[in-house]
Amino acid sequence: MGTRRLFGWLLAAAMTLAAGPASAHPHVWITATSELLYAADGTITGVRHAWTFDDMFSAYAVQGLESKTKGAYTREELGPLAQTNVESLKEYAYFTFAKADGKKERFQEPVDYFLDYKDTVLTLHFTLPLKNPVKPKQLMLEVFDRSFFIDFQMAKDSPVKLVGAPAGCQMKLERPNDGTASAQKLNEQTFLNGENTNFGMMFANKITVDCP
Repeated sequence: MGTRRLFGWLLAAAMTLAAGPASAHPHVWITATSELLYAADGTITGVRHAWTFDDMFSAYAVQGLESKTKGAYTREELGPLAQTNVESLKEYAYFTFAKADGKKERFQEPVDYFLDYKDTVLTLHFTLPLKNPVKPKQLMLEVFDRSFFIDFQMAKDSPVKLVGAPAGCQMKLERPNDGTASAQKLNEQTFLNGENTNFGMMFANKITVDCP
């Protein structure tokens, strides 16, 4: 189990957990928190994410995973799994899209990543360093899955934090409407054919930071 890629799991989970109304999207739900990281000179250097998977997917993901204590998994036991999962995120641009003063910014490969298991759910923690730290007047960050296979919802409490940001910076979070009802009207084959490959953009979590 430890060598399976996260998104290989997602496909299997969709087939296993969504049997019956298998045409419905999304298949996996993630509750997210994000921290925007700033250097002492006021430049933004990266984003630190924590993504908590829904309980059904978490239960599926740990099936067959060996642990010293039944029903509990240490960070070390989840280590190989965290590595393969984080590596697979590159194909999906880490579901994280940034613009600095309107210019697209890119991220380096994740660092400081790990999985933890608490209250029967898995949470993936990782940091995305920007390839080029920037000091924009306005930063826009969006978190979403283009295909809406995964539904990202920012946490109700403290969903976004600015860490070390210059004084006077203001953050605004725009939450999407619930897209599940709309997505369920679309056939699975429609997504697979690519006709709605950008459907998830309608349900992006949009974070805007304005600095003096």
